[in-house]
Amino acid sequence: MTIKPLRKAVFPVGGLGTRFLPATKAMPKEMLPVVDRPLIQYAVDEALEAGIEQMIFVTGRGKSAIEDHFDIAYELETTMSARGKSLEILDATRLKPGAVAYVRQQEPMGLGHAVWCARDIVGDEPFAVLLADDFMLGKPGCLKQMVDAYNKVGGNLICAEIVPDDQTHRYGIITPGAQDGALTEVKGLVEKPAPGTAPSNLSVIGRYILQPEVMRVLEKQGKGAGGEIQLTDAMAQMIGDQRFHGVTFAGTRYDCGDKAGFIQANIAVALEREDIAPAIREFMASRCPG
Repeated sequence: MTIKPLRKAVFPVGGLGTRFLPATKAMPKEMLPVVDRPLIQYAVDEALEAGIEQMIFVTGRGKSAIEDHFDIAYELETTMSARGKSLEILDATRLKPGAVAYVRQQEPMGLGHAVWCARDIVGDEPFAVLLADDFMLGKPGCLKQMVDAYNKVGGNLICAEIVPDDQTHRYGIITPGAQDGALTEVKGLVEKPAPGTAPSNLSVIGRYILQPEVMRVLEKQGKGAGGEIQLTDAMAQMIGDQRFHGVTFAGTRYDCGDKAGFIQANIAVALEREDIAPAIREFMASRCPG
């Protein structure tokens, strides 16, 4: 079995972010900060840690702030330099020339459609998909854990998380096969099953490693749950023809597409920061005495 190296990652960032209105009226939801770094920066850093060489952003109208974030900011940098301030804090926002590509998703038709929009840039290579809304805290990072597994088993991998039975209708759910530690064979996928019908409580989370053949399936994919073109449906069609595994993430996931999850992520990161953790703990203690 030949395992092609994983060099490319797709970031679907064309969504409207309606759950965070009015904050996201003029600002992409992926630019919402967790403490002092935007969600998309965390996702890109996670990809870099995993060895990804090319970042492919699938954008939409009103998303130019993402492009600007990963570009050189001449006025800002010139002003900071003139004032004797270090530019080191901006290092992570500078990606190598040619390491970033942007493609426009003209209308929000679902995750599957967003991934398909990147087909010409992905080409005939395996690729990762990272959803910045799923904020993953762990060492090593989530995608690094998945790449380590991919280099052993190849094929397609999905990040998996155990969710309560009463929440399975909110997720894509895995029909599990054999298990080997964090790896679970995927025998089937169901997108947002009706309550009480889920084949397991192992949900699909926003990290994927996929073979390029999924693009040919997506090209003919009809609309599924929610009237959108679902990536889960396309992957389900490939099961049996290609190897599929779920990788249970050793870490903590915060749903930053949800307001409560976003606040929880901010608190979790703040409590790990030496510069602000004492003030945050003091504030929390004053609000939650005893």
